Amino acid sequence: MNIAEIAKLAGVSPAAVSRYFNNGYISGEKREAIRKVVEETGYRPSVQAQTLRTKKTKMVGVIVPKVASASIGKIVEGLLSHLEGNGYQALLAVTQNNPKKELEYLFAFHEKQVDGVILLATILSPEHKRMLKKISVPVVIIGQQLKGYCCVYHDDYHASYDLTKLFLEQGRKKLGYLSAIQQDKAVGAERLRGFQDAVGDFGLGELAGNFVTASFSVASGYQKAGELLEKCGKLNGILCATDTMAAGVMQYLREHQVKVPGQVLVAGHGDSDMAKVTDPPLVTVHYSYEKSGEIGAQMLVGLLGQGETGIKEVKLGYKIIG
Repeated sequence: MNIAEIAKLAGVSPAAVSRYFNNGYISGEKREAIRKVVEETGYRPSVQAQTLRTKKTKMVGVIVPKVASASIGKIVEGLLSHLEGNGYQALLAVTQNNPKKELEYLFAFHEKQVDGVILLATILSPEHKRMLKKISVPVVIIGQQLKGYCCVYHDDYHASYDLTKLFLEQGRKKLGYLSAIQQDKAVGAERLRGFQDAVGDFGLGELAGNFVTASFSVASGYQKAGELLEKCGKLNGILCATDTMAAGVMQYLREHQVKVPGQVLVAGHGDSDMAKVTDPPLVTVHYSYEKSGEIGAQMLVGLLGQGETGIKEVKLGYKIIG
């Protein structure tokens, strides 16, 4: 079967069938007639022929640091729903939190000539910036702010500041902080800066050094909780860059007969399922992860389909839970 035959069976023009498969405008009546014929015949257009004709693959490269993450899962769900709704398929690349792998996948997608790339960024090193400049297709960055690029990110600084302020207003004046690596500007640097500025503004600047750096796991949160308490002495509040770290802290405190929240109040970031099932539930920060994925995909589709050229930056808000 070909487009002409589909058109004849549906009683429409070949041009209408072409617009149907390329998400162009046709009337609802014609769209339904074509859909019925396609469903009855099982016809599928040749992807290779479409690519040769339009110079578009209808494929988008999506680079993520890991898949075993509730926040990343929500972002991917959001962007996939919008991409698929606009006729695009996603090629998912998982870097296992290895920045060098991000560079390799950026280069690979450049070579494979996908229509565009969505990067769920963690570290944006000078090498990343050089690679991004080389890529000839549109790129949208989710999770980090980078001048000169379309990006969707969260207000990590004020979220951490307000969370710390909440602890201080509740009388928790002996605070410690579990940070992510500082190369991760959003989750690492900005959330730590929010904590440090908040304690400073409350006249407790000496607490700014009460932090250790952990990795994104429960095991690391457990281990680093011990290091933090050894470094800082008795604390009555521990704030963590992620819910996963915070769950590890709570496990450590329970095993060492420290009452939560009676003796130590614990908080994380992410409003994950893990935050809800801990006992007691974690104080945490809700971020609009799925919305960030949708907006990132909308940006890319706009660049690809509508010829948009302006650089857009979208900063999303937050809500403290608990």
